[in-house]
Amino acid sequence: MPTPYVRQLKLGPMDNFVYLVGPQDGPEVVVVDPAWDVPAIEVAVAQDGKRVVGAFVSHCHGDHINGLDELLSRHDVPVYAQAEEVAFSSDLRKRGGDALKLLKAGDAVPVGARTFHALHTPGHTPGSHCLLAEDALVSGDTVFINGCGRCDFPGGNPEDMYRSLSQVLSKVPDTARLYPGHDYADVPVAQMEAIRQKNPYFGFPDMASFVAFRMRPRK
Repeated sequence: MPTPYVRQLKLGPMDNFVYLVGPQDGPEVVVVDPAWDVPAIEVAVAQDGKRVVGAFVSHCHGDHINGLDELLSRHDVPVYAQAEEVAFSSDLRKRGGDALKLLKAGDAVPVGARTFHALHTPGHTPGSHCLLAEDALVSGDTVFINGCGRCDFPGGNPEDMYRSLSQVLSKVPDTARLYPGHDYADVPVAQMEAIRQKNPYFGFPDMASFVAFRMRPRK
């Protein structure tokens, strides 16, 4: 499987990862979760000789989209988001405006000569989705190196999260590399094979035990 161009930018006070993702052999990139520091994002784009052709919003939380409107003021590009997330979030509708391009599960995300895909992975929010770009999985807050997204915020659903991890992401090959939405682990990127072995949220045999663990009281 081909390896795309992926540049990981750690920005903001919440250890967010913003990504530039595109074909290895072309200049086009989408900005995944434009937030915190749009000038820094644009510097990285210019450094690597790239060109922004779109934005991909993993979900609607402010720490992932607070730079979206600024990015759109400088780049006339589509914003790829799940239809469920756009319906759920007035903030996303306000920031994305007419640029929003509503996707369904598995829809294509064209970036230059390549076609990537949006995997609908609800649980953290109703319209959370991951970008599967060849052998890279950019996961937002659905799954981290050692954890998964909280399900106790508005729109969260631990049963949906269990299905997203055990059914949707189970189809992602072991060799794919996971690029999470936050720097919450000792490494910033890991292969799915290692994550399935070490991440506790992939180890539950049934929904009930997963939900009980995910929704356990927070200390």
